[in-house]
Formats: sequence, structure tokens, C-alpha cells
Amino acid sequence: MKSHYRVVIIGGGVVGASVIYHLSKFGWKDICLLERSVLSAGSSWHAAGGIHALNADPNMSALQAYTIDLLPKVEKESGENIGLHMTGGLTMAGTPERWEWLQSAYRVYQSIGIEDCRLVTPQEASKLNPIMSTEGLLGGMWADREGYLDTTGTVKAYAAAARKQGAEYYENTKVESLSQTKEGWQIITNKGVINCEHVVNAAGLWAKQVGRMAGIELPVSPLKHHYLISDSIPEIEKLDFEVPMTVDLEGFTYLRQDQKGVLLGIYEINHEHWAMDGAPWDYGMELFQEQTDRIENEITLGFQRYPCLQEVGVKTWVNGAFTFSPDGNPLMGPVPGKKGYWCACAVMAGFLQGGGVGKSLAEWMIYGEPEADVFGMDVARYGKYAENKQYIKETTGQFYSRRFVMTYPNEQLPAGRPLKMSPAHDAMTENGCQWGVSWDLEVPLYFAPKDFKETPSLKRSNAFEIVKNDCLKVKNDVGLLDISGFSRFEVTGSNAEDWLNKVFACRLPKIGKASLAPMLSQSGKLKGDLTIFNWGDGSWWIMGSYYLRNWHMRWFS
Repeated sequence: MKSHYRVVIIGGGVVGASVIYHLSKFGWKDICLLERSVLSAGSSWHAAGGIHALNADPNMSALQAYTIDLLPKVEKESGENIGLHMTGGLTMAGTPERWEWLQSAYRVYQSIGIEDCRLVTPQEASKLNPIMSTEGLLGGMWADREGYLDTTGTVKAYAAAARKQGAEYYENTKVESLSQTKEGWQIITNKGVINCEHVVNAAGLWAKQVGRMAGIELPVSPLKHHYLISDSIPEIEKLDFEVPMTVDLEGFTYLRQDQKGVLLGIYEINHEHWAMDGAPWDYGMELFQEQTDRIENEITLGFQRYPCLQEVGVKTWVNGAFTFSPDGNPLMGPVPGKKGYWCACAVMAGFLQGGGVGKSLAEWMIYGEPEADVFGMDVARYGKYAENKQYIKETTGQFYSRRFVMTYPNEQLPAGRPLKMSPAHDAMTENGCQWGVSWDLEVPLYFAPKDFKETPSLKRSNAFEIVKNDCLKVKNDVGLLDISGFSRFEVTGSNAEDWLNKVFACRLPKIGKASLAPMLSQSGKLKGDLTIFNWGDGSWWIMGSYYLRNWHMRWFS
């Protein structure tokens, strides 16, 4: 181990291994990964290892598809067996709303060029997965690119391929402290001191502590997650093919074959947090005792969906911890105000998204921006408000419990609210205001009669006519807009105008005027569509989206 590297990655799970693989693949060789235990310790070793390309977010779908296409290449480059089984997969709908949602998702996939999926009837699904009961099911979607892999083998494959490309990794090397220097970062380990330009927090269950070492409070928390592995099932022993990955959305379960039995995983409503301040440092390859009473309802639904499970025993229970962010998406990218400190954590679906996260982060570090649109994973989508422990507990728990629950367009969820309210909040509430949230701020959506409650829908909700009337009143009469939900930046000083001309791709407004102002990256990608005010006294205002304030400030800096 050297005393200086260009990049040091902290954490030897699938995400850290993917980051070092991609950095080395793109040409940075003076890089090192540090793992306090052994590769895959923490969450990676006990993950279920399911992979699928489809996601409700098309940008995430693209990254997941990239990961799936990458895996055979990593296996070949490394010489490590990753145990890849591409079985195909089913996602089943058990309510009219869910079936409608699944059909709409299929059309979205068609529109973005994903052609290896199709809608299926319950009868067709039964042929594809003969151990599944189709009782109560209305239909499903089949996808060719689904399957599972050997989790430990995959981590080792990423790391081995990176080593062949000139990177280094060291196990049993614990990071004990971080300090920022003029040149970058100093890392104190149990085996010596390392200086580097960039440090990447890919510490998984320990991301909270590694963030705090740099004075950063990341909005992450581990939660417990169960799956079981059954004994051999006679019905599967008779098949000449593997049963596909199958998700029963109304049953809160996912299933895949495991040898001649199955693995059945559960996203229970009655979730349980663990070690919210980060896992103990001596934790690594341990599991928790199964808590069947807590997951009883979901287990019952799973055994009803797959009746053959009622006739065989459970070979293994796995109850392990995974790290979640408030919205369930990864936290990645450069941390605002901490030059050279990068995040690659809270990737709860690491084997599914880890390849795409590693690629995007490596591109960001080397080229200045990722190829893909990764705002949904950007660490800058959160601010200081998300450091609140109760907020983290409520929002991560809400995400976990709603993992397989229907989410409707414009649906407002309650966790972590309210945090901040504008001065007019009480008066507007008294007049029937219905509230949404932008970043940490309660923002008005529309005004409704007293005791009105919106019923979410995939079509027009019962609020449609109310919103229509709001719009018509503004069109035909007058409306007053609360602009608390916009960010405002003041720019002053002798070089203010020069700085604005450098940052924005437009002519600046004349004195007393305002104008729209696009902000572009070096490659021409849109970084913001803001409004500039010229007050005429040498001071300027920039106004933009409230929820993008951290994102914009990072770019300004």
C-alpha cells in the first residue's frame, strides 16, 4: 500500500468494487480500494442477487440495463465466476389499478426502446412459472433480461478486473479518520497514512460514520430485510428449466429459484430500522435472528401464491441489513462544500444498479459530468433538513414499507412532514389549501372545500375540477402566488457581472429588468433554467427551483 493515490475508495462491497473497476477502465490507474474486513462483507454477501432492467424511472432503467449487459464482460475480464442465471422475469398485478399501471409502464418501455418485455395473461404466466398460483391475478409483464447472480463472486470479479487494469485493493484495512488538506484528503488507517486527491464513500452500512469523519451528515439508515431459502421442491425437480424471477406486487414478495428450491424475499409493511448511526465496526458477516411474527402477513401471502412452499421446509432464513436513503435511490456524486469528497452509498439494489452507479461516478470524476441523467441519485437533491434523525427514520421506513405499494401520480406522502412552512401557511390552510412539499418546504397545490380529501388515481383524480376552477379564476380574474417555494441567490461585487456572463448562456438583463437564463455545462447539457434580476445598484438576484438549490449552488461554486 502506497502513501499517496489519486483516488481512495472506502468500502469493498459491490458499489465500491464497481467504482474502482470503472475508474481503472476509463484510464485512472493510481487508485486504491480499502475494505475494513473482506470483500463483500456488510450487505453484499447476503443480498438476494436479483437483477432486472425495468424500473419506473426510465433513467434508472437505462443504468440497470447497462449493469446487466456489463456483468458477463466483467466475468470474462476477471476470470471469476459470477454465477449469472438469466431466467427472465414476471411482474404480476392483482388489482385493476395495478394492472392498468403495469400496462402503462409497458408502453413507456416501448417508447424508450426496451423491446424485450411483453404483457402476459395469468394463464401465460402460469406456464412460465408453474409453481405460482394465479388466483386473484389479472395479468403480468414478462421481461427477458431478469435473473440472479452469485453476490460474493460478482464483487470479487469487479475487484479482480480492476486489479488487472492496474488498480489496487486491500482487505482488513480499516479507515479510522479523514481530514481535508490543501491537496485533497488525508486518510488514517490501521495500516498507515494515505494522502489522496479524491475520496469515495462507498461504505454501505458504515456510510454514516465515514460521512461524519468528513463533517457530513448523510441521510441514510440501515433497515432489516428478510428472505428464506426453501428445501428442494418436487415440482421444481421435475422441470427442465429454471422458474423465472417473479414479483407478486400485491403479496409484497419476490421469488427466484435456488438450486432445486426457491428464495422468497419480503418487503413487509411492519419495517424495522437498525443501527441508525451506522453499523458497529466489528459487524460484517453476521445475520439477525428471523422475526417471523413481524412478517407473518407477508409470509402467509407468499405461501398462498406458491402453494408448494406449504409442503416443504425452510432450509435457511436470512435477516440482514441494507442501507436506504429517504426516497430509496442511491446517494452519489460530489458533496457540496467538500471538494474531492464523493458519495456512492445507499445503493440498496447494489447488484442491479451498482454497475450504472460506478460508471456514472467514474465519468463524473474523470470527465466532469456523467453521460446519463443521474439527478434522481444525486447527493445534492437533499439539504441540511435531511440530517434530522426523525426525518430519516420516517422517510426511509415509508419507502421500505411502500416498496411494492402502488404510488400514484402527484400523490402526497406524509413521512417527514411538515418541516418548514411559509408565513402565510396558516391563513392558506384556513382557506382550504392542499399542501405538497418541495425539498423541506410545504408548498400550496390548490384550494379545496373544507374537509376535502383527494383520492389518488392513475386518471384524473377527484381534485381535477377543483384545480380547473383555480386555473380559470387566475385566467379570468387575478391570482396571488406565494413564491416562498423558489430559491434566491444574491450576487454582488465588482466582478458580479463578469461572473454571471461566465455562468449563464444568455445576455444579461438591463437595469430594472429580468430575464430567463439557461445555465449549461461544458458539453452543452442544461444545468438550470433560472431567472436573473438586475437591480441596477450592482447587485443581482438569481431565482430558481427551490428543490434544486443545493444542486445549483454546487454548480455556482
